Amino acid sequence: MLKKLRAALGLDIKAREYAYGSDPEHGYLSAQKIPEKWVKTTCGYCSVGCGMVVGARDERIVSVRGDQDHPVNRGTLCPKGLSEHQMMASPHRARTPLLRQDGGSLERVSWEQAYGAMVARVRKVQERYGLESFAVLSTGQLVTEEFYALGKLVQLGFRTANYDGNTTLCMSSAVAGYKQSFGSDGPPGSYLGLQKAEVVFLIGANIADNHPVLWHHLNQNQNRTLIVCDPRKTKTAMLADIYLPIRPRGDIDLLNGLIHLVIENGYARREFIEAHTRGFAELEKHCRPYTLELVVQRTGLPPQLIWDTFQAIARAEKVFFAWTMGINHSTQGTDAVSLINTLALITGNIGRTGAAPMSITGQCNAMGSREFSFTSSMPGYRKFDGEQDRQELARLWGIDAQQLPPRRGLVYPDIVDGILEGKIRALWVIATNPVLSFPDQARLKEALRRLDFLVVQDGFHPTATTELADLVLPAAIWGEKEGSYTNSERRVSRVRTAVAPPGEAKTDFEIFLELAGYLGVRDRLFPGWQGPEDAFAEMRRVSAGRLCDYSGMSYALMEAQGGLQWPCNEDHPEGCDSLYADGIFPTEDGRANLMFTSAEKGPEEVDDFYPLLLNTGRTVEHWHTGTKTREVPILDKLAPEAWVELNPQTARRYAIGARDRVCLVSARGRVDGLLVRISETIGPDQVFVPFHFAEQCINKLTLPAFDPKSREPNYKQCAVRLERCRQPQP
Repeated sequence: MLKKLRAALGLDIKAREYAYGSDPEHGYLSAQKIPEKWVKTTCGYCSVGCGMVVGARDERIVSVRGDQDHPVNRGTLCPKGLSEHQMMASPHRARTPLLRQDGGSLERVSWEQAYGAMVARVRKVQERYGLESFAVLSTGQLVTEEFYALGKLVQLGFRTANYDGNTTLCMSSAVAGYKQSFGSDGPPGSYLGLQKAEVVFLIGANIADNHPVLWHHLNQNQNRTLIVCDPRKTKTAMLADIYLPIRPRGDIDLLNGLIHLVIENGYARREFIEAHTRGFAELEKHCRPYTLELVVQRTGLPPQLIWDTFQAIARAEKVFFAWTMGINHSTQGTDAVSLINTLALITGNIGRTGAAPMSITGQCNAMGSREFSFTSSMPGYRKFDGEQDRQELARLWGIDAQQLPPRRGLVYPDIVDGILEGKIRALWVIATNPVLSFPDQARLKEALRRLDFLVVQDGFHPTATTELADLVLPAAIWGEKEGSYTNSERRVSRVRTAVAPPGEAKTDFEIFLELAGYLGVRDRLFPGWQGPEDAFAEMRRVSAGRLCDYSGMSYALMEAQGGLQWPCNEDHPEGCDSLYADGIFPTEDGRANLMFTSAEKGPEEVDDFYPLLLNTGRTVEHWHTGTKTREVPILDKLAPEAWVELNPQTARRYAIGARDRVCLVSARGRVDGLLVRISETIGPDQVFVPFHFAEQCINKLTLPAFDPKSREPNYKQCAVRLERCRQPQP
């Protein structure tokens, strides 16, 4: 019957594969929605790295579906991925270079004028204040080939080491924690571990909302025990076998307690520990005071839940530990990550499928940034202060090692401090929106106002940050560029062009190479480069023999296999599922470090004036500052504004009902008109607000406190008070 109906309507029987849409005027399926070509690519939102097939017609992407052959998602997509193409038609796409002259409005200029102005203004600043008076803030959303080109351009072209990415705001604690424990960055596990583990322990990770496709991996494992530790009873926590409703900042005490129970009850894998780690005696001594009674007192958890968690971990052969921002967004994020690694090491959960500690990264290519961008390390996970690393990279590039920076430059929050102190006078912001994403928004805005010159390169305009720029460079976005992304499990997948960028916009790769020409360094830094594949060829050579080894990869092989996990080389021609299977780590003696630490007080405690603790986070419909997802009508309709979650006890205390409007106030600012949701998902003395909404920017309230090792912000806990709105809100 269905086939007959389709035939009567003149529709191809395969029409179910296409997202035709409907003609708004006539109400029938529009032929303009039928793709002329299909292009395989990788999603440009989160770090899961889903394979996609996009359908294009008349230089527009008109359809998206999951790639059935891609090993990450096998055809499934989350709501953001399914509607990703709709953002490309936004009227707010950046289409032409814009320059502000003499404090006036932004005016359209040619690319030649834009490049000339940028190079002249930056050189003027550097000549007057020094080379490092110029800084760059990048992103986790460029293709890796662009990151690699940008790193060379900044360090060797503009000759400033003050270059970092917005990945510091979400993943730098995982990076620093891996380095402390294992000697190098790099997630040891893979998604297959979710399917093979006997126990999956998620700490501060709401994958059902924030990485929905990973839930499908976990759901295929019907014989596992799922433990979720989170102050908020998230969607993921509701599906757990054991839910640990931990007190905010209780993670370090809980991890110390679990390590103590493992050692005290004879479950530490002594043979592995003696052969492959260092520091066990000191760890044992440190954790001895963390009795069950003490951990109950400090975490607020019932003793039986802690005991059940210990038993599940201790008795399993394969435990998969995973975390996201709930761990990283803390002034002690690095040490919390290292404690997770330590718990994995002493229980022997490393180097095997289903047995690993694994950070679930934030942005689509935060991993590519970490591998090759020259921010947290030199390309190929080389150390800035490692003389052998410096000599090796200099030889590969044919330069003097003295041209390479001997230390990492200023990190994101220190760049902001540098602006306020007058040390940084010019800034280049690429594909990020710090006016909404950085904590203590008022302080960040003041910093940007003090700059002599601000360049913002983005696919959208206006944004909260481009509106403050002296120069706007219009850039291509996902679907309009070539290259690769690396996902959370180290899988490098192809990103392909389906349509051309709008107006005069260029790919970031083109912009970097053309700027190098205006600086007079293109032939020296990018000899013979014509496109991203030339960069990829050099990346293969630069990474050969390193932990993040790309030497066995090619674009063709990635397309054929749906991405490849590094290390990929002669020993692992099809990639590698797990790191450290041989128990040898990239430290001086090949042993992993068993780290330990004690919990510190939070950077801001509640009091009578600010009695509630604010938690911020994401929701399934939106992405980061909403620059992309707020341009997608269906997503914006599903979640058009911010809200605040209140526990019923809190609501009764303030005589507030569901759907009332309230204000939150901290020592740094206020956010008005938040819609109230009353739910027991949040504790009585806590509130939760998503951070995607410019109109109710929650980073007006968050505090500029940072992990001293990773420099990641402490977004998760700041003290606030609740007020009724003075005026009715829309």
